Amino acid sequence: MPKASKENNMVLTEALEGYTQLSVPDALVALEISQPQLQKRLCIAKPSYPKFISSLCSLFRMQNRKEHILQNSTAPAQFILLGLSDDPNLQSTLFFTFLALYIITLAGNLLIILLTLADPALHTPMYFFLRNLSFLEICYTSVIVPKMLANLLSGNKSISFIGCALQTYFDFFLGGSECFLFASMAYDRYVAICKPLHYPVLMSQKVYFTLAVASWLSGFLMSFGHTSMIFTLSYCGSNVINHFFCDIPALLKLACGDTSRVEIAVFVAAMIFVSLPFILILMSYAGIITTILKISSSEGRKKTFSTCSSHLIVVTLFYGSACITYLKPNSTYSPNTDKFLSLFYTVIGPMLNPLIYSLRNKEVKHAFRRIWARRPFG
Repeated sequence: MPKASKENNMVLTEALEGYTQLSVPDALVALEISQPQLQKRLCIAKPSYPKFISSLCSLFRMQNRKEHILQNSTAPAQFILLGLSDDPNLQSTLFFTFLALYIITLAGNLLIILLTLADPALHTPMYFFLRNLSFLEICYTSVIVPKMLANLLSGNKSISFIGCALQTYFDFFLGGSECFLFASMAYDRYVAICKPLHYPVLMSQKVYFTLAVASWLSGFLMSFGHTSMIFTLSYCGSNVINHFFCDIPALLKLACGDTSRVEIAVFVAAMIFVSLPFILILMSYAGIITTILKISSSEGRKKTFSTCSSHLIVVTLFYGSACITYLKPNSTYSPNTDKFLSLFYTVIGPMLNPLIYSLRNKEVKHAFRRIWARRPFG
């Protein structure tokens, strides 16, 4: 190295060592030298350079890598939903299958809503909650199934970034609301069976209306925060979601960087909005079963249990799949297993609920016969 060049580097080294208390950008401004110039002059491995220069060059390399990652971590314009299968021969079969399930879901839940509104005998807290549940199921399945049908029909599996965020938001919102609605329905059955004399007071119109509003609000408050956290993450590389809708575990797999905080937040929310209502449901049914066992006649026990058996079946279907999906560690994530479980609480459950409540409920069947008998034709 020429003598002049050595002297220049020595001067620059001494100057930089004098600015060790400043940040790198501030030091460069003070020396009136740009970072690329400094890297070009110093960041070549030479044993004669002091440790300070080596450390500074390492810092530059780390900063360059960070800038490269940030440049490639912009929010994608759209995501690609792989769906249930990428086999082109199955697309038509899947389309007509889920179209039929969607129509049955809409028709069944709409029928429950109309029956509970039209028949005065069903103007009770139990059927008020059932009407809310049916409306929620219509909304829930409509958030996911129409987009899935459109993708199957057109072959275009894309969904916009905003569309994906909205789908995740309403999935959280309606799922959280359903959890607390199930807890409210369990409490209603507990009061009706265990405290029948106090039922008009403990389950007055004001009480059951408040419980329903609180159920809806709980989902709304939870979903906003979690959707914001998930969609402010950096997404780099692939934009392909291995699912049939924008589900949280599948989205977290696409995020780059450390997602542990978001995973913990999702887990804590699941513990609160899934486990807490579930515990309340278990407590309600513990009281119900204790009361039923005290009934002397088997016919009386059977009749009493029949008033809550439909709710118990629906809760089991919903919680069985939701708990496995959201409470398991993210390290055990399996796309095919998650798709299968998600079908239960997004498609199968909303379709089966009206059938379970109508086929196993004598009051609903009697109401349907009364409405049918009053029809203006035939």
